[in-house]
Amino acid sequence: MSDNIKFSGYSHRFLARMIIEAKTPLAVGSGEKDIMTDALVATDANGLPYIPGTAIAGVVRHMIEDVKPDSFDINQIFGFQEKKDGHGSEIIFTEAKILNSKGKVIDGMNLMAREDTLLKYYEELPIRQHVCINERGVATKAGKFDEQVVFAGTRFCFELEMVAKNEDVHNFNKILEQVQNKTFRIGGGTRCGFGEIEVVSLKTKRLDLKEESDRKDYINKTSNLSDTSFWDKIEEENKDKDTEKTDTERWYRYELTLHPEDFFLFGSGFGDDEADMTPVKARKVTWDGNTGKIEENFTLIPATSVKGALAHRVAFYWNKLNGLYIGNPDAKIGSENEAVKELFGFEDGTKQKRGNLLFSDVFETPLPDKLINHVSIDRFTGGAIDGALFQEKTTYGKGKTFTLTIMAKKDVVDGKDKLKETLENAINDICSGMLPLGGGVNRGNGIFNGSFTINGVLYESK
Repeated sequence: MSDNIKFSGYSHRFLARMIIEAKTPLAVGSGEKDIMTDALVATDANGLPYIPGTAIAGVVRHMIEDVKPDSFDINQIFGFQEKKDGHGSEIIFTEAKILNSKGKVIDGMNLMAREDTLLKYYEELPIRQHVCINERGVATKAGKFDEQVVFAGTRFCFELEMVAKNEDVHNFNKILEQVQNKTFRIGGGTRCGFGEIEVVSLKTKRLDLKEESDRKDYINKTSNLSDTSFWDKIEEENKDKDTEKTDTERWYRYELTLHPEDFFLFGSGFGDDEADMTPVKARKVTWDGNTGKIEENFTLIPATSVKGALAHRVAFYWNKLNGLYIGNPDAKIGSENEAVKELFGFEDGTKQKRGNLLFSDVFETPLPDKLINHVSIDRFTGGAIDGALFQEKTTYGKGKTFTLTIMAKKDVVDGKDKLKETLENAINDICSGMLPLGGGVNRGNGIFNGSFTINGVLYESK
């Protein structure tokens, strides 16, 4: 190759290849719906879920803007356009493509892909039911919807490339840190338990195109993610550098250790041949090295159920701690409550703000269900009231331990007087059995006991 090649100034290339795992269900929407569900996930030419590069780039850019690292010019790296002034992006994200049961990436048209022992299950993806409950314990108008999600445990692979004028990797490393951050969430419902991501494999390569060997490597590298020849000779890097430090500097990590008193019910929204109400169960992808498989009937505690209950209790404690009692016009409930708006976000016509709490779904190995009959008795005749007989299946969890994590942004929680105390009082009610979770709580379901830590320090009630 000629030695008098001229460069535009960008003589270096920083490359990375990541394999990420969805620790909770993933809802990267396509913007479409069908007769079965209100929101479908994005799928590729093979009909398999994938993550668009724009979705990854958008989240990373937002997190970089939030962190504001030193000497990082966001417009220079990600590009911008202001009227006639603009600059192209110096970083490229590929689409994230799904891995099959053997840990191989499916990239490009592959007619046999869905015959894989793992990917055949993606023919019919899970549909999660949602219902918005108001302060009176009933569904709000138009508060019922459902959406399609991708199984927790699903793995995807993507690559990113950054052009640079020198060998300084500071900006490149800052981008990698954000993807590895424990607060990284992608897709929809990231404030409701979806989209938690873990990096399970990371390989990086720095190329100086002034060097002939590096130029050859760069030219010969294919964009097909299923071709690993470029990366096979590169060792994996440490995937955990500085991520824990970043979390504790900017977030409170509330880790709840919960023990069910006996029965609980997080409803599926459906009945079966035995009961009118059944608990939600989940499939999950589990991995043994590079071999993945679907496992059935995981017990699921949906983050949305915890979030909803906690929001109502937050409103109660905010009013109490600020002396806002019945009759006071400033005693607001629901989405009008000041603390609820700050912590959980709101949407009010043209105004909207996302929440500052992160929740994650909780998966537990299969637990036994118990069929319970209910009947309402006529107080005069002592007989059953017509139509008042129903059955429900509840999950028996006594002796089991569940770990639930809630992340709260420090600057928000500390930025308003009594807000941190409000949140922690509400969380403490869950751990003391004073705030049951799930359905049928007025029938004794959903009582948990336990404790919680704040960034590793045990909380002690005042």
